[in-house]
Amino acid sequence: MLEGGVKDFLFPTLATLWRMNSAGFRANLVPGLVLWTVGLFVVLTYYFLESSRGFFEAVMNIKRTYGFLYSFIATGFFGGFIPFLYLWATGRINAGMISYHGVLFLLYWGARGVDVDAFYRLQSLLFGDDLNWTTIATKVFVDQFVYCTLWAAPITAFFYGWKDCDFSWSKFRDTTSKRSFLFEIARLLLSTWLVWIPATAIIYSLPPPLQVPLFSLTLCFFVLLVSVLSTKEGRS
Repeated sequence: MLEGGVKDFLFPTLATLWRMNSAGFRANLVPGLVLWTVGLFVVLTYYFLESSRGFFEAVMNIKRTYGFLYSFIATGFFGGFIPFLYLWATGRINAGMISYHGVLFLLYWGARGVDVDAFYRLQSLLFGDDLNWTTIATKVFVDQFVYCTLWAAPITAFFYGWKDCDFSWSKFRDTTSKRSFLFEIARLLLSTWLVWIPATAIIYSLPPPLQVPLFSLTLCFFVLLVSVLSTKEGRS
């Protein structure tokens, strides 16, 4: 499994990766616009619609009260359960694998919600919570080019590659090389940056107790996109 080196992978693959992602950029543009519009609507509503403050305060109180448990449930629901229902309803899940998909989608994205919550808290400790452009830009840079590059994209590529092999370790091992795995990470990163650089800027524009709730809502659309593309282009 995972044979070959990064050097062998990198240079011959750049042209192919660019060709694939030029189409991917166009395909992701509309979903990205939807994500950014939803996020901006939430931010503008919070700051400029006084009558909405009661609702947002209630959400923040729930987040403060339940902490990581809230993040697990909210992200598991929006990132796992809703996309699972869509894939199931559209026949993109093998009949014998429905329960595996349902449980593992919920657990994976619930765990990722806790992971993201912990990362947001770390960002607050390192850079503070001032809502100025330098703080937001710093958080976006670390989020997208450190956290996503070193952790979020690789683990997501692994999870969806495993999913496309019907959660079979042996099938995943036999059909995945280092070259193909690195390619998937690079492809996912390009899609992630296109959608999430503006999205995280919007998320970090809110107070910390509202960041995970908005992340969970935004994630729902993004995971639907990744799930559909993975199913169409995967190795299932």
